[in-house]
Amino acid sequence: MFTTTNKRRPATRTMNTTAALIVGLYLGGASAEDVGGPYGFGTAPSEAELKAVTIAILPDGRHLPAGEGTVQTGKAVFETKCLACHGADLKGVKETGGTALVGGRGTLASGAAVKTVESYWPYATTVFDYVRRAMPFDAPGSLSNDEVYALVAYVLAQGGIIKETDVMNADSLEKVKMPNRDGFIPDSRPDVRNYN
Repeated sequence: MFTTTNKRRPATRTMNTTAALIVGLYLGGASAEDVGGPYGFGTAPSEAELKAVTIAILPDGRHLPAGEGTVQTGKAVFETKCLACHGADLKGVKETGGTALVGGRGTLASGAAVKTVESYWPYATTVFDYVRRAMPFDAPGSLSNDEVYALVAYVLAQGGIIKETDVMNADSLEKVKMPNRDGFIPDSRPDVRNYN
């Protein structure tokens, strides 16, 4: 019969191992002056490098890029780049793992929640952010800003959130009132207010 014991490793042994690793890296590696940065490793990014990765769109619309899109253009982009996963009716394709984008209003507290753009997302701007970063599934980040605005316009129109004639851009997108905007509880912790 095998027995196990729950013995903890002494903290001093772990700290000694960590200290030895740090000293070994320092003695065996380059000096802080050789590699730069406040912690002695890495380099400061250039303005171009920062711009390439600073793409987060905040709920209030800050950082939305130039461009615009219509519902009709969005329909054409959807049919070529999104339909296989999300279906012609935007209700998702189970076999591909593509989720529903419309429907589900009023289901979040029902015990059988259907989380869609229409029922769950509180801000249209964060829909833009997600689509631009993660879609299409097989080529994330490949859509132009105009294509993303158009796709978001199409999905919002199919969900009855905007009119078929509305044009989405940096100004109009942040003004869209999502159906579940008030379904979230604001986070009052001070560390979540670091986005000034």
